[in-house]
Amino acid sequence: MPPRRKSTAKKKGSTRQERSAGVIVFRKGPAGGNLFLLLDYGRYWDFPKGHIEEGEDERAAALRELAEETAIVDVDAMDDFRHEIVYFFRPPGRGLVRKTVVFFLAEVESEEVTISHEHVGYEWLKGEDALARVKYPTAKEVMRAALKHLDRAN
Repeated sequence: MPPRRKSTAKKKGSTRQERSAGVIVFRKGPAGGNLFLLLDYGRYWDFPKGHIEEGEDERAAALRELAEETAIVDVDAMDDFRHEIVYFFRPPGRGLVRKTVVFFLAEVESEEVTISHEHVGYEWLKGEDALARVKYPTAKEVMRAALKHLDRAN
């Protein structure tokens, strides 16, 4: 029997782990129904989100990122919604990253948004339009979860 070869698979520890938090922001539309905030990252549309800093909890990170990316600080965050997604990506010139993002759901009264330098635009969209606009399957997953949650709440 030939000798066993060593596996070429990367060890579990070789994949870098990152954690982020974000917010799915919505407001009541003028004709009824909810409108959801999406940010234009230049190549795709997504929700406000970013890295959790050391010593910061998920919710605090999500609300800080929301304020930094949109200048929105007055929100009514729903205590009964928390949705986690996981995906992998490989930044240019670096190794594989396993990214976990925790999303919260928050309602705002105002439609005022001031985007950060990270974004090129924003839009308030009806739920189905927001679902169609987000690019990645994980973003679609979290949008569906938010829509389902809000539908049950009504």
